[in-house]
Amino acid sequence: MNSVAACARSTGVAGLFGLIFLLTGCSGLPDKPTRATMYDFGPGALATQPTTRQAPLPPLALDDVSTSGGALDNMAVLYRLGYADAQQLKPYSQARWSMPPAQLVRQRVREQLGQRRAVFSAGASVALNRSQNATLPLLLRLDLEEFSHLFTAPNASVGLIRLRATLLEITPAGEKLVGQRNVIVQRPAPSSDAPGGVQALTAATDAAIEELDQWLQQAAGR
Repeated sequence: MNSVAACARSTGVAGLFGLIFLLTGCSGLPDKPTRATMYDFGPGALATQPTTRQAPLPPLALDDVSTSGGALDNMAVLYRLGYADAQQLKPYSQARWSMPPAQLVRQRVREQLGQRRAVFSAGASVALNRSQNATLPLLLRLDLEEFSHLFTAPNASVGLIRLRATLLEITPAGEKLVGQRNVIVQRPAPSSDAPGGVQALTAATDAAIEELDQWLQQAAGR
């Protein structure tokens, strides 16, 4: 009788350890991967701009924004540790742009410049104006050379954008250079993480577009 009870007790202990093993094993299963947070530059203007007495600016043709390829052609939110290894671009693991940065920048440029002028896509403007036998608008080409969250120290960082703008006149003989300008803008990040970098890059992009707008008005008037 005692041996039977001892056997039962032994079986119960073994079963308990087995249950503990199973629970521990289940808790070690990999978690479901979390989806990266998607970012853009925000909703843009929420109301029609009030009409002013300023004359509209001449129309502009906007080409696609080009890059040198590589990291800027995907949707990763990139950062650099300028104080440690400034030559290395790194992606935030859980942050993504809604589209490649060049497309985001082009969309923002068209939105902002279009508040005071007609902005056409490069191909569409050529077809439209040739059909009307009118003078073609100037063509703006942009090269996006840098678009990153740059850390100057572990707790200090900026959003950095670098653009090269080329303004061209389309003539029967081909393209004629009107002017070229390098635009480099940085804005402080409110926090040392992906959301802070996105806010800083949005502010830097808007400031760069404002600088471009001033330059375009001067260059087109020469």
